[in-house]
Amino acid sequence: MVLADISAEKDVKKMVQDTVREFDTIDILVNNAGFGGMNYFWEMSLHEWDDVLNTNLRGAFLCSKEVVKVMLEKGVSGKIINIASLMSETVREDNAPYAASKGGIRQLTKALAVDWAKYGINVNAIGPGFIQTDLTRALWEDADFDKWVKWKTPWKRWGNPEDIGHAAVFLAAQASDFVTGQIIYVDGGLLSTFGPSSW
Repeated sequence: MVLADISAEKDVKKMVQDTVREFDTIDILVNNAGFGGMNYFWEMSLHEWDDVLNTNLRGAFLCSKEVVKVMLEKGVSGKIINIASLMSETVREDNAPYAASKGGIRQLTKALAVDWAKYGINVNAIGPGFIQTDLTRALWEDADFDKWVKWKTPWKRWGNPEDIGHAAVFLAAQASDFVTGQIIYVDGGLLSTFGPSSW
């Protein structure tokens, strides 16, 4: 395991170098590091804003940049998978930096897919819906919010990490070789529904 601050260029360079030293090359990158900050926009400090954007968007940029250098040097037709969000498409109140960062991930995915197709590198993203993890425990243990998620989601349940993993396996595999620039929303159909959208 290699520990790194993915918002720091020198850490990312070392992380990639250490990985190549261990495994010789890199053929799959999943940009999964991220977090959100909930606060009223007018009360938010610049530090809070920068923390979210630097981790979620700058980090994906730096990791992709350094890994692609390895792929080109090694002649690897690789796969890059970014983790987007429902908020790449819609928003939730009091969560502006997260929504901005994930909107950026959506467009970064498309831009890099266009730029790097000629090198045989696929760039796609996964947009998770509401997934039950330790980080979302406060949400799914909130009875009202849990009820809202199950009402809004056609599959009437929260997702689980395996749902995201299955999508990642597809995007990392040969089966997705002609898929690039796409965001696959693993959300149980939530983005496709009508009705009240208050969170």
